Amino acid sequence: MPKLLLQYSHFQKDFLPLTFTRSFIDLRVGILTVEDKWRKLSLSQDIELEIIDDDASADIIWDARLIPKFSLDIKSFFEKKTAPDDSFFALKTPWDIIHHNTSLVLDDIQLLCPTFDSNPCLDQVSTSGIHPLYVHQTARLEHCYINTEEGPVMIDEDACIMQGAMLRGPMYIGKRTVVKMGAALYAGSNIGSDCIVGGEIKNTIFQAYSNKGHHGYLGDSYIGEWCNMGAGTSCSNLKNTAGELKAWNMDTSSFINAGKKAGILMGDHVKTAINSSFNSGTVIGGFSNVFNPDALLPKYIAPFQWGQEQHYELDKLLEEVKRWMTMKLQQPNASILESIKSYYLNTIQQ
Repeated sequence: MPKLLLQYSHFQKDFLPLTFTRSFIDLRVGILTVEDKWRKLSLSQDIELEIIDDDASADIIWDARLIPKFSLDIKSFFEKKTAPDDSFFALKTPWDIIHHNTSLVLDDIQLLCPTFDSNPCLDQVSTSGIHPLYVHQTARLEHCYINTEEGPVMIDEDACIMQGAMLRGPMYIGKRTVVKMGAALYAGSNIGSDCIVGGEIKNTIFQAYSNKGHHGYLGDSYIGEWCNMGAGTSCSNLKNTAGELKAWNMDTSSFINAGKKAGILMGDHVKTAINSSFNSGTVIGGFSNVFNPDALLPKYIAPFQWGQEQHYELDKLLEEVKRWMTMKLQQPNASILESIKSYYLNTIQQ
C-alpha cells in the first residue's frame, strides 16, 4: 500500500481565514477536500492509498497545494515519484481555489459519478443541455429549471430544489442543502452540505452549514462554515475600473494579487446584517458580526465622481472605458473618446 505525506504546515497560514479551524487538507477544493480527493482518485484506480504524517515512512512527500486532476495516473506517480505539471491544479492562495473552482468541480464530478446513486425522477423539472444531470434518488426536485449546456449538474442526497429555482451547470449541490424558490445559481456554484441558498450565486464555494437564504448577489467567493448572510447581502466581484484586484493576506498583513474576479473570503461563523454590501476582494476573518448602520449613499451623485469627494482623473477614465468595451469584444473609436473628454472638461470646469 503506497504511503503519501501531504505537506501543508509551512503554508497553512497563507489560506487564512479559511484555515483558522481546519487544516489545509480538510479544505474543500472542488466538491471534495484535498485529502478525500487523493483517496477517491486512488480507489478509482484500484489502489489503496495511505495518507500519513510520518516523514520517515512516506513513499512520497508532496506539496499539498498541488491538487491531483482526474487524469493523474496514481501507479505511475508512485513509481516515478513525480508526474507532469498538467496533472495537477496549483493553488498558491485562497483566490486560486476560486479561480480554478469550476474546473475542480468538473474533475470531481468525473471522479464521483461512477459511484453516485443517481436515479432521478424529473417529471416536474424542466431540463435542457447536452451534459449529464446526476440527481440522488433521495433528493427532492420541485418545479425547477436545470440547464446542463455548459457542464453537468450533481445534486446530492436529501437535497431540496424548490420551485422556480434555476440551475446552470457545471455545479454541485450538497447533501441536505436547500435551494430556495426563485434562486439563480450559475456555473461554479459549489454548495456544501446542510446549507440554505437563495438569490443569485456564481462561481462560489460554500463549506457546510452556511446560509444565504435571501436575495442578493454572491460571486467568485469562498464562504466558511456556520455563516449566515442577512437579506440583501451582496458583494462586488469586479473592480469598476476592470483592473487587477488586491486582497488582504492575514498572515503577512499585506495585500496580494487576487486576479480580476474576486468577491469575498469569509471565515467560519460570520454573520452579516441585512443589506450588507461588500467590495470586491473582501476578506472577513472568522467569528465576526458585520453591520454598518451608516452605509447609505447620497441621493444624487454628480458626473465623473470618484467616491464622494473626488473627480475621476481623465486619463484613467478613458483607459477604463477602453477596458470595459474590450471585455465585450468592442473597441471605442476616436469620436467616442473625444466626446467623453469634451463632456468631462466642460463638466469639471463649470
